[in-house]
Amino acid sequence: MFEPVIAPSASLLGLLQRGRGDGQLHALAADRAEAIAALEECVTSDPRSDWQVENRSLYYARLYMELEAPLDGIEDHLHDPEDLLDGDEGRTGLALSVLGHLAAYGRRDALLLLREYAATGTNWSWALDELAMRDDDQGLLVLGPAVLDRFPPGPEGDAELRAAVRGAYEPRPWRLWAAHHPRVATASEQSPFDLWQRQLNRSGVTPGWSAADVLAWADEAGENVPGRPGDTGADDSDPDGPDAVARRAAAAARCLAAVVRPEDRATVLDAAHRGLPGARRAALRYLVDQQDEEAAALIEAAAADVDVRIVRAALEVLGRMRGPQALAHARRWADPATGGADSALGEAAVQLLADAGEPCDAPLVVAGLRRWVSVRGVSGAGLGTLVDGAGRLAAAGAVPVLRHIYGEAASSQLRGRAAQALATTDVHFPEGPAVECLWDCEESTRELAARHVATTGDARVLERLRRLAADPAEEAEVHAAVRGRLTSRERSR
Repeated sequence: MFEPVIAPSASLLGLLQRGRGDGQLHALAADRAEAIAALEECVTSDPRSDWQVENRSLYYARLYMELEAPLDGIEDHLHDPEDLLDGDEGRTGLALSVLGHLAAYGRRDALLLLREYAATGTNWSWALDELAMRDDDQGLLVLGPAVLDRFPPGPEGDAELRAAVRGAYEPRPWRLWAAHHPRVATASEQSPFDLWQRQLNRSGVTPGWSAADVLAWADEAGENVPGRPGDTGADDSDPDGPDAVARRAAAAARCLAAVVRPEDRATVLDAAHRGLPGARRAALRYLVDQQDEEAAALIEAAAADVDVRIVRAALEVLGRMRGPQALAHARRWADPATGGADSALGEAAVQLLADAGEPCDAPLVVAGLRRWVSVRGVSGAGLGTLVDGAGRLAAAGAVPVLRHIYGEAASSQLRGRAAQALATTDVHFPEGPAVECLWDCEESTRELAARHVATTGDARVLERLRRLAADPAEEAEVHAAVRGRLTSRERSR
């Protein structure tokens, strides 16, 4: 799947793609046709890099309601011939979720479009889950025959039907249909037994119960991985690829904790120093978890290895280090004067300080955060840890870069983490970013804003708080925060 193309943050489309609160505010002030076109672009071309951790559907549905926008763009997207060719649920998932919220708000056209797509569309199971939460019993019963026709009679069709019943996010439609369709009743009864049978028949090779056996077992996952060191040539999702080695090494480290005896320490140290990739990973992780005094030196050596798999493993286990000695080593590695702050080891050390460091480590974390943004921009898996660390350490020096991340991040999850950090570092957060956050796409960000926003000075704030409190689609945590602020304000009068 290709990464979405995100428009500049200053544009209306860019704001809406990011799910920022200013996106809704700008859309309501913009030309209606332009706003609807930008909204449809977002809903039909999901802008999220990971839809499983980022929210957009309620945000876009609210804007559809505010603009009184028609659903023609969504309908065309669902009926596009590509729907028959592309089975990826991510292509239509956001549009279906938006329709689900619109149906909950009383949009009859959204409900009918969901019913039609559930009967004819490729991603019918998602549409059915949306209907399960919003449609009445009669509407679901009428839909039953069309869904059941997807499963031809016979053993193969029955197996697919059982899988569909077992995998349903919302079981309500299947329970209704079971009372009227014997095939559904049979599938519903058999489905749990299929699951238990797979669990009971799960096979796998287990290690022998000695340190040497466990270390040898840790290497078995990588024996058939092709390619030169550091370039396996295998897909990370391949069960026999690099990820399999990492998973096996993690399991082996847990086994080592149960079987290693004092006399085995030399064997484990040798494996951590010069073992094969699987055994070396397992031994390094075991020694770190045991807070062994040799762990830091072994990690430093592994981080300089020519095999990038070993380097990656060393940096991963470094993040598991804890305690005063571990922080002392991390400070040395992260300090430009004594280590290599721009090296992979130095960057990993800054991540550790962000996650577990003390207030005295704030300057190193802020420097690492600035360096990350200047080199990589506002993306990358490690950026969130640095953002969290700046907030946890109350690093006021990080405010300018945190504001930059908040405004530019394409990920709404990362923006929410930046907002959380700003709430503890920026004295102007309550009357600044917190106001915009009340319209944010992420519920956790709206909750944060409700708890911190200044209720005086901006007439929009109280009106927004009241609307959130009255919105039945809003999450319970946001309702609690909003009503708490409104109640406390009333009492203070």
